[in-house]
Amino acid sequence: MTDIADQARFRDALSKVPQATLGFWLVKCLATTLGETGGDALSMQLNLGYGLSTLIFLGFFAVVLAAQVRVDRYRPAIYWLVVVATTTVGTTTSDFFDRTLGLGYVVSSAILLAMVVAVLAIWAKARGRIAADHVASGPDEIFYWVTILISNTLGTALGDFTADNLGLGFEGGALVFAGLIALVALARYLTAIPRALLFWAAYVLTRPLGATLGDLLTKPAEQDGLALGRIESSAVIAAAMVLGVLAMVRFERRTPEIHHAD
Repeated sequence: MTDIADQARFRDALSKVPQATLGFWLVKCLATTLGETGGDALSMQLNLGYGLSTLIFLGFFAVVLAAQVRVDRYRPAIYWLVVVATTTVGTTTSDFFDRTLGLGYVVSSAILLAMVVAVLAIWAKARGRIAADHVASGPDEIFYWVTILISNTLGTALGDFTADNLGLGFEGGALVFAGLIALVALARYLTAIPRALLFWAAYVLTRPLGATLGDLLTKPAEQDGLALGRIESSAVIAAAMVLGVLAMVRFERRTPEIHHAD
């Protein structure tokens, strides 16, 4: 048993991404919500527009991604900064496609969904498998972050589509995506679907959940939102996310025997 635990710890030390624990998913939901409120803070509250805001967030993404690529193992602060960067880029990029270019939620969602499926298919073909919560090689890391960037853009469009086009509102949309995530969690234990596919299904679904929750917090009352300030909401969510990451790190140090589940 000790040998197995030692092998697991050695394998975990080589990975540049965290384990998909409950804490991981909770922090991921906070990150996606922060991406929505933070993206809207620049594009709407500060009136920078979707195009300029996207360029700003792409610059931030490039900087933190370069730092992530250079590290030799999972570094929580850097990793989660990259995740937040992808969610903010996803928010403003999706809004740029939907509103500035006039593609609409349905067309942009369909295009982005096809892109996610294509990247995963190419990843499986090129590498022989799709990595989930264990990424150690350069090629896997490239596929990993490309998938995340596209999926977080897709999630924004899906959240807006559910809330607006389907008329479910922000609360209804959040409940739909929370329910879908619960089904994916059940599938992990009740079906033989590969865990990597379930991981990426959940990863995609957490983004529209965060998008609808972010809109619920910040949209005006006449749009059935709570009308909280975008900048203030972003600060509170960011603080909660930092606490969540710190709690994850402390827990993982106390339970090093937890295995990755690709």
